[in-house]
Amino acid sequence: METGTPMDSYRFGSIDYIVFLGMVVLSTGTGIYFGCIKKSKKQLEETEPTLPTTNGTPQRRKNDFGSEKMSEYLLGSRNLKVFPVAMSLIASYISGVTILGTTSEIYNYGTQYWFIAIAIVIQGIAVSYVYIPVFAALQVGSSYEYLEMRFHSVIRSIASFMFILDEILFLPFIVYVPAIALNQVSGINLHVIAVVIVVVCVFYTFVGGIKAVVHTDAWQTMVMFVSVMAVAVLATIYANGLDVLFDDAAKGGRLIFNNTNPSPYVRHTVWSVLIGGFSYWTSFNAVNQTMVQRYMSLPSLKKARASMAIFTIGVTAFVSVCCYVGLLIFEMYKDCDPLSAGMITHDDQLLPLFVMQSVGHIYGMPGLFIAGIFGAALSSLSVVLNSTSLVILEDIVRGCFKMQPSERASTILVKSTIIVLGIVALSLVFVLEQLSGILSICTSMTAIAAGTTFGLFTLGMLVPWANTVGTAVGGIASALLAGWISFGTQFTIAAGELNSQKLPVSVEGCVGNVTLPESMWVDEEQVFPLYRLSYHWINPIGVSTVIVVGALVSLVTKPTNTKTLDPDLISPVIHRFLPKECFESRHIHAQAHKNLL
Repeated sequence: METGTPMDSYRFGSIDYIVFLGMVVLSTGTGIYFGCIKKSKKQLEETEPTLPTTNGTPQRRKNDFGSEKMSEYLLGSRNLKVFPVAMSLIASYISGVTILGTTSEIYNYGTQYWFIAIAIVIQGIAVSYVYIPVFAALQVGSSYEYLEMRFHSVIRSIASFMFILDEILFLPFIVYVPAIALNQVSGINLHVIAVVIVVVCVFYTFVGGIKAVVHTDAWQTMVMFVSVMAVAVLATIYANGLDVLFDDAAKGGRLIFNNTNPSPYVRHTVWSVLIGGFSYWTSFNAVNQTMVQRYMSLPSLKKARASMAIFTIGVTAFVSVCCYVGLLIFEMYKDCDPLSAGMITHDDQLLPLFVMQSVGHIYGMPGLFIAGIFGAALSSLSVVLNSTSLVILEDIVRGCFKMQPSERASTILVKSTIIVLGIVALSLVFVLEQLSGILSICTSMTAIAAGTTFGLFTLGMLVPWANTVGTAVGGIASALLAGWISFGTQFTIAAGELNSQKLPVSVEGCVGNVTLPESMWVDEEQVFPLYRLSYHWINPIGVSTVIVVGALVSLVTKPTNTKTLDPDLISPVIHRFLPKECFESRHIHAQAHKNLL
């Protein structure tokens, strides 16, 4: 297979369309099943009246979101199964962006990024033992309820608004990236693809609630994994063997595992990938509503931890396969860089091009691959729609505005939110297409929101004396600092004042007359130091700012009295340092509750 062949000689065949349409039909089918068919079965069974029983344990909540029906729609009545939820966790984290981004990252910057797998494992342990137990003990419906219990309703409202803004900015990525990939492989109009993604997704999320989302996620994750694995395995068979693969990668300077350079300006070092990767993944998986909603849809802490364990193993394996495919791409294009040769216009198109040129001649393979990317998009989008509608109901309407909508009003609100978000996602895709630079701005915004919010929760769970004033000041300081670094870096890059850290590529093997673009070397010493930081450091800086500033300001103002603190609000890892008094008050509460019952 020659690397010089143009893209057009490999287009979707009829088998590819069948594979791909199967994916779309299955998604909508799952939604209809959980939304309509299963519901009607359930209503028949539920005619028997049942008495509420409490096994001597105080029930923290009578009803989530004010009604049984909403609890069923948004949390599956906290009774889902571990495996589908774990698959759904994987799906909500891995979008098309992850698949296309990771492979091109390895191709352009080498394998040091692979260390992210270690960071993911450490993150899994931290989330399971530090954060999930708090949410499980409090039985929250939305993770932001915690901030009101621990601090003040204002902090909860700010965090929820940040979450909603963050998710809205993330919406167009989820749709746009796979649409570009599909457009490149099949030649279908980009807007048609975007509309199909959004309509299918809004439909099954609207009809089936969290159960439809979790169950479609479960097999979309399978399709995703199978498609990337198939590409990896088949491409390895067609390559010249593993020895040659790793030899060429080493010759091309792509095998890097021990870059211990202490400079924070280098894109990937052992430190930046481990510390930055750990911080970023934890900030997403520990407190983000999209994840917490999944943990809370399980009946017990033990099951939530089990799903986290499966998630950690699954994602580590998945990211590793993507990294390996990155090496395969380098092996194929080591003598002819597709970007320089004009075969693609953007790094994200590297993987679809590779798939078409390496395994595109195998029937159904391009279809399977695009179904995988498409599935990743659908699953991430459905999770965002479902969680954002929950936050708007629980944190904004019920929390911030203190309204108590009826079951019917809640249903109308949540379902119309899903439709509105779908329309917003579509309109933002059109904006994205016109403004190429907006992508990086959205990335920066999401990074700022994730870091600050995670800092607020960590401060609350790990620093017992933290108070509302300290938390507010810490949060503001963190958002400003992270924003300043983030946007400063964006402007510096746009002005061409930073050198690209991409590893060298070759065009010697290209067909025709191809020359490498001239790269200008600039002196970075003139640039403000914070603007030169590797992107891995922005999140840990944001998180640590909240914690340090928040803890110090709390000490100077009026620190929280740890003796009267509800120990459930503090992570179990800190319990041994708490005064005995706060556990005694807990027993009194439990006793009073028992007497009431």
